[in-house]
Amino acid sequence: MPRILVEICCGTTCHVMGGAELEELSEHLPPELLDQVEITACHCLGLCRDGAFGRAPFVRIAGRAFDRMTLSRAVELIVAAARTDGGDDHVC
Repeated sequence: MPRILVEICCGTTCHVMGGAELEELSEHLPPELLDQVEITACHCLGLCRDGAFGRAPFVRIAGRAFDRMTLSRAVELIVAAARTDGGDDHVC
């Protein structure tokens, strides 16, 4: 099974709007998913620049960008991605 790549935006806007707590995501994942998920902190995903992608904080999970991310929502999306093929890989 391919690993699920989770990219957390750590740019200033995302960090201030709640992205800092998302860096603790691995502590909130179900234990059975830990070996299936790769979590990366990115300097900036560049999604807040023109507002077209929504509001910070942003996370990209299995190749799809999500806005207004919370820990609980991120866990739900990762669990859902684990039920599928894992999605596309991206690089910060």
